Amino acid sequence: MTALVIIVAVVGAAAVITFVGSRLIERAHQPRGRFVDAGGFRQHVVEMGTQEAHQAPPVVALHGASANLEDLHLALAEHFGGRRRVIYIDRPGQGFSARPGKQGASPAYQAAVLRDILDHLGTERAILVAHSWGGALALTFALDFPKRTAGLVLIAPVTHPGVWQRTKYSAVLAGPIGWLYSRTFAFPLGAMLMRPGSRAAFLPQTMPEHYVRRSAAMLVLRPPSLMANWADVGCLEKFLGRQAERYATLSAPTIVLAGDTDSLVPSDRHGRKLAAAAPSVKIILLPGFGHMLHHAAAARIVEAVDEIAGARE
Repeated sequence: MTALVIIVAVVGAAAVITFVGSRLIERAHQPRGRFVDAGGFRQHVVEMGTQEAHQAPPVVALHGASANLEDLHLALAEHFGGRRRVIYIDRPGQGFSARPGKQGASPAYQAAVLRDILDHLGTERAILVAHSWGGALALTFALDFPKRTAGLVLIAPVTHPGVWQRTKYSAVLAGPIGWLYSRTFAFPLGAMLMRPGSRAAFLPQTMPEHYVRRSAAMLVLRPPSLMANWADVGCLEKFLGRQAERYATLSAPTIVLAGDTDSLVPSDRHGRKLAAAAPSVKIILLPGFGHMLHHAAAARIVEAVDEIAGARE
């Protein structure tokens, strides 16, 4: 009986910590943009750029897993300046964007949401700049809506099955076990591991100063965001198995930037395979760079966007 009381007390304390911590995180990181409706769910977008830049196809920035729009905004906003209109989007279920539960994890669903967002913003065609998981989404959008895609710049993109070792347990955590875990122990454990985990993602480069705070990375520890993130990662294996068969039909001009020391999404299993499958894809391999290229080699990302835009103008 005593052991049961202790267990209940520990679980209850973790639940309180998670509830209070989630509210504090949301208070510390307010949405900086505006909300648009897509399929009945609010999507958070931040638009930047001068009026003149609106004449060219805008850039749409799509973040990866365990992140939100602040990651790409932090990395790229200063480098783009006001030369182009750039639209940063919280993917459904992340940051301050909503979605209809687990079924919103599919890149096909999120691509349709992106189409609706662009419709709402009056944007006919766009250049998609996407990191990691966002690369799978950008490819889905380009395949499903080719006339809406002016080009792709993919940063360490996930393109094929055999993604991360965590794919299988992410699928498990997206279910009932994860529901309980996300509301109890995931938050305190995640808070302790956030900085060392983020630091590891940047290797062999150095994590930017105050990255966790400036990128609002802690937002992913809120239970709904955690569940959405696990579902996003957990669904990729089967989805990419089907999508890879479509890459030969990819028509959008595409530039892939990949680091040759990226251990999270190795280029030989993803970017290089995409380039071999699709004639429209050009790959740039950066020696000595890891997974977070948009921070470590931001100027190369902007150059790739300029190259895509120049070919279209």
